[in-house]
Parts: sequence; C-alpha cells; structure tokens
Amino acid sequence: MTRRSNSPVAGVLGWLAALLVFFPLIWMLLASFKTEVEAVSTPPSLFFAPTLENYREVLQRADYVSFAMNSIIISFGATVLELLLAVPAAFAMAFFPTKRTRGTLLWMLSTKMLPPVGVLMPIYLIVQWTDQLDKLPSLVVLNALMNLPIAIWMLFTFFKETPKDIIEASRIDGANVRQVIFVVLLPLVMPGIASTALLSIILCWNEAFWSLNLAAHNAAPLTAFIASFSAPEGLFWAKLSAASTMAIAPILVFGWISQRQLVRGLTFGAVK
Repeated sequence: MTRRSNSPVAGVLGWLAALLVFFPLIWMLLASFKTEVEAVSTPPSLFFAPTLENYREVLQRADYVSFAMNSIIISFGATVLELLLAVPAAFAMAFFPTKRTRGTLLWMLSTKMLPPVGVLMPIYLIVQWTDQLDKLPSLVVLNALMNLPIAIWMLFTFFKETPKDIIEASRIDGANVRQVIFVVLLPLVMPGIASTALLSIILCWNEAFWSLNLAAHNAAPLTAFIASFSAPEGLFWAKLSAASTMAIAPILVFGWISQRQLVRGLTFGAVK
C-alpha cells in the first residue's frame, strides 16, 4: 500500500520545484504581451496593459504555418524512420545477444556525448554534396540518426523486460521471426514503443543546431523561426517571446495530452 505524505513541508517544496520549472515559461508568456520597453524595463513591470501587437507583427513578418509544417514533417518523419531502425536492432540485441552486445550499446550511447559542432563540417559537406541543403529529407535523416541511440537503449530495456517464455512458446507453435515480432512481441511492448516515439518527437521538435546550420528557408522549422527574431542591432525581447510562445505551444499541448502514455511507457515493467 502506498502512503501519501501529508507534511506541509513536502507540499511547499513541491510547489517551489514546480515554480522553478515553470517560471521561465510564465515569464516568457508575460513578456510576449508587453511592449518592447516594458519587456526590458528595470525593475520588471509586473502590472501592465496586455497587447497582442507582438503576435500580429510576428505573423506579418514570417509564415508561421510553413515553419510549423516543417517541424511536424521533420519530427514525425524522423520518429518513424528512427523506430524502423531501432525496433529490429533492439529486438536482436535483447533476444539474440552476443559477447559484443553490451560494448555496442555503450558505443552507441557514447556518440551522444560528442558535441554536434565537432562533426558539423563533414556532415555539412556530405549534405551539400548530395544536394540536400535546406531540404526536409536531410533534416529527417539527421534527426532520426541523432536520436537513434536513445531509442535503441529504451527499446532494448523494454524488450529485455518481456518474458522470454512467451517468445519461446510462440516459436514452439510455429511462428517465424516476423510473426514473433509483429504478432506477439510488439503488442506487448507497445507502451514502451509509444513512449519512445513521444520522446523522439519532443527531441526532434526542440532540435535547433542542425536546423540553423542546414536549413535557411524552405526546410526551416520553428527553431529557425525563433532565431529569425534576433537582429544585429539587438534582441527584441517582446517579439522574441511571442515567437517562442508560438513555437513551443504545439509541443506543450501535445506533451500535456500524451503525458499519461509517456509516463506509462517509461515505467513499463516496473514493480508496482
């Protein structure tokens, strides 16, 4: 039986932690309804007359729908490609391990420790040579490969927690490898696959480094949309806050709707 703490100290600490997490978002939201003078005033103006002028200027200056569509295509396209590669790889490592399996998993994870700027030049040259600069396929492939180690690790854990007796029983009944994966195994680990997909979508949506370096206009996602509101003469904080709010609003809503599925997948197989 689980016990809930009724201590007021725990409640206060919880509210403080939540405030620290959400304070930047709340501050950005408030700044998006201020004028430029109010947004940079010192001390900050807590009481002001809200205005929608920043949002109107943002929508007039840039094609928000085009940037948003690019983000959707990149995030969901990269996630589909990533799962197509990660599911069979994790399945093979979980159920047919070799003496090099653990080393391979550690090596894949170690690639996430490499700063992206360290491989910017060779990847830029490859994308340029294949005539994929400022095109969606290059960003889809890069985002999928960039998050592939995390997806394989997560799916490997989910597959390892699946009882092997079920797999052995299906093989005794005459199921081949394809039937074992698609008919028996995938329905069992679907919560884990869903949580991996949700995490991948969030990571791809928030990715900015490759988008800013490999896309200029045609394939630019919402991260480039935000960066377009910084100018050599300075940052326009109110307009930048409005652009940032518009960029993160879809993924925040998506994350809020799918939070139960995400938590369920991340705790898949845990002891209740």
